[in-house]
Amino acid sequence: MMGRIITLLIFTLTAIPTAMAQQESLSVAIGVHVFPSQGQDEVQQSMDEADCYNWAADRTGTDPFALNRQASEQRAASEQAMAEAQRAESGTTGRNAAQGALGGALVGAVFGSGSKGVWRGAAAGAATGAVVGGTRTHRAREDATEEVAEQSARNQAATHAQMDDFRTAFTTCLEAKDYIARF
Repeated sequence: MMGRIITLLIFTLTAIPTAMAQQESLSVAIGVHVFPSQGQDEVQQSMDEADCYNWAADRTGTDPFALNRQASEQRAASEQAMAEAQRAESGTTGRNAAQGALGGALVGAVFGSGSKGVWRGAAAGAATGAVVGGTRTHRAREDATEEVAEQSARNQAATHAQMDDFRTAFTTCLEAKDYIARF
């Protein structure tokens, strides 16, 4: 019984440092390089990083992990908007051709000679409707794509600026605690 307890204790004591070494520190997760200039150990550095993280989040109003989730959600929304625009485009070509065929059949019936005029008018109208409608739809999709891309670029720039502000506050706090910190 005592041997099992000692074995379990030894296993636990050797497993903890390995598990801790595999965990990423806050500074690494947010892209800040930190050097303990006064010989602070890993435990002290982790506590100081947590304090500085909280201070920087309060000071800047930015939580990098929440900001990362928000950026992922914005990317997903942009991708969904693009997919919806493509689905809408695929349905309009057939509708445009049908409308063109109907209009062409009417014109063929009025100005053509019998049923040949109706069929020729319908065929010409379908082709014209598909081409004209396809061109309009293509332009609309390009405009929507451009708008989504511009919004995405604005979101990325805002996120980058917020992260830079947070990192500046985080490194300032760590430097006040006798670390060398850079991003």
